[in-house]
Amino acid sequence: MRGALRYVGARFVTTALVVLGAMLLLFALTALVPGDPATALIGPQATPEYARRFIVEMGLDQPWWRRLFTFLSRLLVGDLGTDVLSGRPVIQVVGAVLPYTFALTGASIGLALLLGVPLGCYAATHRGSTADGLLAFSSVTLIAIPSFVIAIFLLLLFSIYLDWLPVLGGGEPGNWVDGGKRLILPTVALGVGWIGFVARLVRTSMLEVLGENHIRTSRAYGLPDRLVVYKYALRNACIPTLAVLGVGIGRLLGGAVLVEIVFARPGLGRLIYDAISTRNFAVLQGAVLVVVVAFVLTNLLVDLSYSVIDPRIRRQDPVR
Repeated sequence: MRGALRYVGARFVTTALVVLGAMLLLFALTALVPGDPATALIGPQATPEYARRFIVEMGLDQPWWRRLFTFLSRLLVGDLGTDVLSGRPVIQVVGAVLPYTFALTGASIGLALLLGVPLGCYAATHRGSTADGLLAFSSVTLIAIPSFVIAIFLLLLFSIYLDWLPVLGGGEPGNWVDGGKRLILPTVALGVGWIGFVARLVRTSMLEVLGENHIRTSRAYGLPDRLVVYKYALRNACIPTLAVLGVGIGRLLGGAVLVEIVFARPGLGRLIYDAISTRNFAVLQGAVLVVVVAFVLTNLLVDLSYSVIDPRIRRQDPVR
């Protein structure tokens, strides 16, 4: 128990260092961005005095390391700064779009697991069959197609040609039905590549696990093949899948930028894109911080979930 607590504590320290490193890199890179932030924000027609006031309000008259220190000091009390354009706290600006991104990312992961895991299991138990070959071909094809290309195709087919689903925007706040309809196509566009990836990963892991001694022993004792495959083999095969999905959160958030732009959907990706375009560094810093924290916490939860899936990991000293 004490070893597990030390392990969790060490992982939280590592998580904090990763977040600090990411913000250090962000502040250093924003100092290298060419162009005048005040001109990008308020336009070239602004007077020099007005532009100077914007520079001071954004803190850009100070070195980047001092702005980082100020940002971290405010972060300790839950203050992410103020959006100089709207005058709203950055935490409110980010919080307004956060549910849309979490809904899109969660739905995409759910879709990938819902379809990818059964397909991978079927391919592993029917190795060399026509279905296995078709799955291999379709998986590679889906992985190779960028998410924004799939998004454009879905928009043209289901919105313009068939007129089946509303796709633009995130829906009216509080209207779950309308929001759910507008979530379908972005979810498919973002998650379809991961369906093939998860299917191939589960297939490979299942083939390896099915060849282990305890699986052969279970079959020798006459246990039903369905029980052996879906209870014992699949449980061990899911560990590599979890690890990849933990890392894949970052790729999903990156892919969400283009998907949100195609479907004119609010979200963290679109917010970061707009903040970069307008040099709105206060919003950019807050949004990137949320993305980094979500990424590292997801990976931390994935690591901790290994011991729940595989009892062998639970019996090991996690600090070794």
